[in-house]
Amino acid sequence: QVQLVESGGGLVQAGGSLRLSCAASGSIFSINFMGWYRQAPGKQRELVAAITSGDSTNYADSVKGRFTISRDNAKNTVYLQMSTLKPEDTAVYYCNAGVRYSGSVYFHDYWGQGTQVTVSS
Repeated sequence: QVQLVESGGGLVQAGGSLRLSCAASGSIFSINFMGWYRQAPGKQRELVAAITSGDSTNYADSVKGRFTISRDNAKNTVYLQMSTLKPEDTAVYYCNAGVRYSGSVYFHDYWGQGTQVTVSS
């Protein structure tokens, strides 16, 4: 009923920038939080950044000052602007959202398929 589709990943040199996008589609009634997680090989998935429907944001300490999360409610899309990228930012980045679809009383947790970000040194 609801899909999250990420785009914008790729290969970049250290110090460079990338912008990730995640668009939610389907029978969406409303979206509360939207966020980005990442998982590097051999490591647990971790929260990178999140944004609420009221535009309150939260960032992992490791990305504060370098990454910026934003959302376009009209497009049901969340963005992650990543700057001053480091090799340790290399991971698969996943979009996550709490979505209430049409006909549902509750919010449900949805995940995108992931997009690879590779930062070369």
